[in-house]
Amino acid sequence: MAPNETDDTTTAGEVEEPRAGRRRAARYIVPVTVMGVAAATIGLVPALADSGDPDLPDITAAQLIEKIAQSDVERLSGTVKITTDLGLPDLGGLESGLLSGAAGGEDGEGGSSADPSGRLTELASGTHTLRVAADGPDRQKLSLLENAAEYSLIHNGKDVWGYDSASNEVYHATVDEADTKERSAQRPPATPKDFAEEALKAVDDTTSVKVDGTAQVAGRDAYRLVVEPKQSGSTVGAISIAVDHETGMPLKFTLTPAGGGSAVVDVGFTKVSFDRPDASTFRFTPPKGAKVTEDTEQDRAHGGFGGKPERGPKSEEDLAKGLDGLRMLGEAWNTVATFDTGTGAGLPTEEAGGDLGGFLGSLGDQVKGDFGKGTVFSTRLVNALITEDGTVYVGTVTKDALVKAAEAGK
Repeated sequence: MAPNETDDTTTAGEVEEPRAGRRRAARYIVPVTVMGVAAATIGLVPALADSGDPDLPDITAAQLIEKIAQSDVERLSGTVKITTDLGLPDLGGLESGLLSGAAGGEDGEGGSSADPSGRLTELASGTHTLRVAADGPDRQKLSLLENAAEYSLIHNGKDVWGYDSASNEVYHATVDEADTKERSAQRPPATPKDFAEEALKAVDDTTSVKVDGTAQVAGRDAYRLVVEPKQSGSTVGAISIAVDHETGMPLKFTLTPAGGGSAVVDVGFTKVSFDRPDASTFRFTPPKGAKVTEDTEQDRAHGGFGGKPERGPKSEEDLAKGLDGLRMLGEAWNTVATFDTGTGAGLPTEEAGGDLGGFLGSLGDQVKGDFGKGTVFSTRLVNALITEDGTVYVGTVTKDALVKAAEAGK
């Protein structure tokens, strides 16, 4: 066996086992939140460069997981690259437009191009470079670098600022300490550390977790932790986490699909320092002539960026309250979420919907089963089936596994 490689496989028996419901929810949430990675509010979103295989002391998977859990890094600065490739069809900007619109972005009524809920959705596709900095829970900064322009999101104490240099627009909101802590606990995964923690919640006897050698990320020595499903039928091929040897902080998160090819998500540092950033990094004053949009009471009442977050549900039971009869079918990596749209009707067929039905049908595959007829919409990671009666089935499973789940769920 090569140095720094172990063949031990960690399961729930080696790590504190979470409750079954939490594990099932985490299994479902981890890949799905990949699609919403850009929706995080005050997140740092990192990607990387590997070179060389450093010689590090041997470590087991269980020890490395514990090292991640004990990591307490709160101060850092660096440059980040994030690449997301879900394999969505190129519809001339429709994808980014829909994401921005759903998040209440710049094209929405009364919106601002500096509103982070819209701008950060850009990270959900393509490759982006960012500068990041953090000094504890009260000060963070993320800058999205663009051609001859820059978008910055700054959290400094009670103030949250968004600034779009291209339009010279500013977004301002205020948060209190309780809001900041709750938002931090509820926001979707945004950093390699966030993704790693969510992924490791899902560890059970259907999962292989092993240390697979070493790597160098942004000039730092790291162990490589690999998480793989043992079950067939999952679209998740493997999750690779590069863990800093010194601090235990995840430096890179890569999710590759079972179908092969490039990573669906590759998030990591290209440069990183754990020194405290200068205080001036987090200071912001609106430039002269800038249009400033203040977060409103109405925004706060609805969980807007500056208010008390009303984030996604914390459990399957809470999630079910927001959807019509949400259920989880299958187990572990093959879990499929199903719910009713409440309309009693699914997508229009080509016959019934004319051009609209034909267009929607061209984006998906028509299927039949005990559930009747339906359309499967696929990405490289997440597949969704919408039946003719308006029932939705979605999961990180193959199309065949999704159809079987739908048949079993009837």
